[in-house]
Amino acid sequence: VQLQASGGGLVQVGGSLRLSCVASGFIFRMSDMGWYRQAPGKQRELVATITGGGSSMYADSVKGRFTISRDNAVNMVYLQLNSLKPEDTAVYYCCAKIRRSIIGPAEDYWGQGTLVTVSS
Repeated sequence: VQLQASGGGLVQVGGSLRLSCVASGFIFRMSDMGWYRQAPGKQRELVATITGGGSSMYADSVKGRFTISRDNAVNMVYLQLNSLKPEDTAVYYCCAKIRRSIIGPAEDYWGQGTLVTVSS
């Protein structure tokens, strides 16, 4: 199983980006999916998560600006970033809890990260 994130880039303050992440490989069931970010010199932090049923939660710092969504038919999770601020600059990582078989455990998988840079 692999997760591939894309959509990062350079954007000005107040701009928008849409990050995408696709999971590939043999997937029996994918439950929680999410996005984390890591700014230079800082620890990785949770940005947003979404359950298999579509319930979402957000870090306080991004509430009202970011929206997480998913498309279970194509094993994708998205993060819409609006009203971007310089402090949103970070590498964004997607993750997913995936069960590869009916009897196997659910394990966490991570994408490689995509860089978002917000210029002032």
